[in-house]
Amino acid sequence: MKTGESLTEKQASHFAALALKCVSREFPNKPEHVINNASEVSSPKVLHPAFYGCYDWHSSVHGHWMLVRLLKMFPNLPESAQVRAALGANLTAENIRAEVAYMKQPNRQSFERTYGWAWALKLAEELNSWNDADGKKWSENLQPLSETLTRSYLNFLPKQTYPIRTGVHPNTAFGLAFALDYAKAARERQLEALLDERSRTYYAKDVDYPGSWEPGGEDFFSAALMEADLMRRVMKPAEFATWFHRFLPDVTKGGPAALLQPAIVTDRSDPKLVHLDGLNLSRAWCMRSIAAALPANDPARKILAAAADKHAAAALAHVASGDYAGEHWLASFAVFLLSVR
Repeated sequence: MKTGESLTEKQASHFAALALKCVSREFPNKPEHVINNASEVSSPKVLHPAFYGCYDWHSSVHGHWMLVRLLKMFPNLPESAQVRAALGANLTAENIRAEVAYMKQPNRQSFERTYGWAWALKLAEELNSWNDADGKKWSENLQPLSETLTRSYLNFLPKQTYPIRTGVHPNTAFGLAFALDYAKAARERQLEALLDERSRTYYAKDVDYPGSWEPGGEDFFSAALMEADLMRRVMKPAEFATWFHRFLPDVTKGGPAALLQPAIVTDRSDPKLVHLDGLNLSRAWCMRSIAAALPANDPARKILAAAADKHAAAALAHVASGDYAGEHWLASFAVFLLSVR
């Protein structure tokens, strides 16, 4: 897939089918569940009536986001009736109230922080901008969760002194980036201001980032590129260009190679090793967005665009591997890559 190509209806139908296979599939399941007492020993669907499928809570959330995005882009998708039925069954007001109640229980303040939080706000953002009767109802139903997570960000981020620079779920830059998209779209000015301040505090002074140290063996994010993708949201174009070339000064020379060449996946049935397919997809969306934020004559643009194409090609063919280890979540990453603007 070359730069500029976008999601086709055939691809959308394929990805929708993958999500429909898992958003109501309870097992296998990997709950992130702190048990406070014996009464809380329960099944995933009882604990999370909205987001119990797709192996874990966050994958279920971004599976729902993907189905909404696909319906918005392709209203006449062959699977549209099935998609609406699945979303309608899960995104009820009662189910969302139960999700909120779960989060407010003792010892749950770090539940899905901030990866799941970020995807839930991305789902809210997607629903908020959809002129559709069902979409408006689901958006209204989701509002208590959006409000809860907004407060969670506002309460937590002032206490987080240091960013988490990892290639997996707790990555701070990703958590800030998607939350910032939501805050701007929903006009949550207090949240937007805090996210802007935290981003600059954590990252504005970064120089000579060791991109050659990537990837880690189970990464699905590039800590370097996710940070840059956040900062292009925060900074004005000229400021961002200056920052980026200090942050990754070797990109204009085609380096570091480890950052610009796709990761190698050796076993797609291994739930950790298959993360690297996700890494190739998320690197591609970051590189395309970063390139678009740089000046038209910036030599890094072509290098990043070419690297993004390589990463996309390396991963898109393997989104449907036949193994649930990757299929329950990779389609969401592929749809984000193919539909990002």
